[in-house]
Amino acid sequence: MTTGRVNMEFPKDIRYTKEHEWVRISGDSGVIGITDYAQSELGDIVFVELPAKGKKISRNESMGTIEAVKAVSDLFAPLTGEVIEVNAGLEKNSELVNTDPYGKGWMIRIRIADANEIRDLLDDAGYRNLIGR
Repeated sequence: MTTGRVNMEFPKDIRYTKEHEWVRISGDSGVIGITDYAQSELGDIVFVELPAKGKKISRNESMGTIEAVKAVSDLFAPLTGEVIEVNAGLEKNSELVNTDPYGKGWMIRIRIADANEIRDLLDDAGYRNLIGR
């Protein structure tokens, strides 16, 4: 079980939202997932519902859901864009979100529609401050 982890990760090469999603930006695209803190608060992940490839998503709007033993939560888009890839591995192994939230547990890749939105995201220090770590 992953809850209550003391040594959480806060990679410096990604941006964070106040809703506990992250995005790793590379050129005009970004990979999105949920933070180590979020997965630890949710507990064991049992199902992830993600948008289909080609779907347009809008910043701060629901882009899917994540179901844990404890609860079901909405996933919020950190940026506006079009889904260009979905992590199909999560269909069979949703627990990857718990074991590797910034690696194999990524959720979707988007083509970023408005790079100016990146300025509104938190860096690692800002996110750590938000959650009191």
